[in-house]
Amino acid sequence: MQSGSVDNSSPGWSSRFAFLMASIGFAVGLGNIWRFPYITGENGGGAFVIIYLICAVTIAVPILMSEVMIGRRGKMSPPGAMAKVAIEQGKSPRWSLVGMMGLLTAFLIMVTYCVVTGWVLNYLFVAISTGFSGVDAASSSQAFGAVQADVVGSLFWTFLGLSITGSIIYAGVQNGIERSVTILMPCLFAMMVALVIYNMVVGGFDEALAYMFSADFSKITPSVILIALGQAFFSIGVAMGGMMTFGAYLPDSVSIPRSVVLIVLADTTVALMAGLVIFPAVFLYGLDPGGGPGLIFQTLPVAFAQMPGGHLVSVVFFTLLSVAAVTSMVGLIEPQAHWLEEHRGFSRHSSTLVIMGSIATLGVFSVLGYNVLIDSGFNATLDYISNQILLPVGGLLIAIFAAWFMNREDSRSELAMHDGLMFRLWYFLIRFAVPPAVFVVFVLGVM
Repeated sequence: MQSGSVDNSSPGWSSRFAFLMASIGFAVGLGNIWRFPYITGENGGGAFVIIYLICAVTIAVPILMSEVMIGRRGKMSPPGAMAKVAIEQGKSPRWSLVGMMGLLTAFLIMVTYCVVTGWVLNYLFVAISTGFSGVDAASSSQAFGAVQADVVGSLFWTFLGLSITGSIIYAGVQNGIERSVTILMPCLFAMMVALVIYNMVVGGFDEALAYMFSADFSKITPSVILIALGQAFFSIGVAMGGMMTFGAYLPDSVSIPRSVVLIVLADTTVALMAGLVIFPAVFLYGLDPGGGPGLIFQTLPVAFAQMPGGHLVSVVFFTLLSVAAVTSMVGLIEPQAHWLEEHRGFSRHSSTLVIMGSIATLGVFSVLGYNVLIDSGFNATLDYISNQILLPVGGLLIAIFAAWFMNREDSRSELAMHDGLMFRLWYFLIRFAVPPAVFVVFVLGVM
C-alpha cells in the first residue's frame, strides 16, 4: 500500500472518553508508580512538585499538543503523518524520519519494558498465591534476585505480558484498545483510591504526606530543576509515536488542548497518588523509602507480609501495576503495527504478530542481560539510547516542526483555538521556550 493512503487510520475512537482513556493508559506506566514519588521525596518534596508542574505545563503540554495535532492532521502513522503535513506545508517529506525515530524509540523501550512487566505479572501471581506470607527483608531481596536469575521463569512471564498486550492490539482500535482501556483505566483509578483510603486508616499516611509535600526549597538546585524537567518530559510519553498515532484516530470535533491538559493532569495525579499508596506502608513498617526501583519488588513485599489484610492489598497493588504496564505497552506497540499496515500492506493481525515476534526475540537478550549476559550492558545501552538520546531529540524536532515549519493559521485551526491569549501562549512556548529547554536537558544528559 502506498504511503499516501489514509484508509488504515480508520476506524478511530468512538468517543473522546475512549481517546482519553487510551492516552492516559499510555502515559501512566511503571515509572509513575515508583519513580515520581521517590524523586519527589529526595528533591524537596512540595517544592519539587511545584517545579515539576511548571515544567509539565510549559514543556510537556505544548509538545504533546503539537504531537496530537500533527497526528490528527496527517491521519496516518507517525512517519506518514509527519511526511503528509510537511508536504502540505511545502516542506521536505524527509520529516517522516522524525516519525520513524518515534517508532524506533518505542521499539527499544519495549525490549526492556516487557521484561519488567513480566516481573510484575510474576509478583501478581505470588501475591495471589501466598500474599508474601512470612517474607522478611532478607528473603525478599533473595526472592527478587532469584526472579532475575531464573531465565525460564522470566521468559515465561515476559512472553505472557507480550501475549496479553498483543491480543489487545490484534483485536484492533475499537474492539481491542478502546474496549480494554475503557474498562482497565477506571479500574486502575478505583484501585488507587481504595489503597489511598486504606493507608489513611491503617497508618503511616501523615509521614508519607510530610515526605512528599513538605516544601524544602533549599534542595532546589539547577540539577533538581533538570530532573523535574526530565520527569515531566519522559513520564508523559511524548516523542514515542503513541500520542501521534492516537491523535490520528481522533475525531475533528474533539478539542486537542482540553484533552491534552486532562491527560497531563491525570498522569500527574496518578504519580502523586502512587506516593500515597507506597510510602505510608514504607514508613509504618520502618522500611527504606529510598529503595528506588527495588521499592516495588524488595521493600513492599515485606510490608505486605506485616500489614492487616496484606494478602488482599498485595493482590490489588500488583493488579494495579499490571494494568499500568499493559496499557503503556499498548501505546508503545500500536504505532508500529499501524505503520506496517499503512506502508507495507500488512493486515492488522499480521502486523501485530511481526512486531510482537520481533520484540519477543530481542526480549530474550534483555532477560539474559540480568543473569547470563549481566556484564554485557545490553539493557543499559538500550535505555541510554532511547531515553537519553532518541526521546529528547525526537521531542525537540517535533517542537521545531510545529513552531517553525507549520503555518500559524493551520496550527490554530487544527487546535481549534481562537487567536487569543491561550493560542498565543502555546505558540510562544513551542517556539521560544520548549526547544532551548529540551536542548539543555539533552546536552546535559549526554554529558
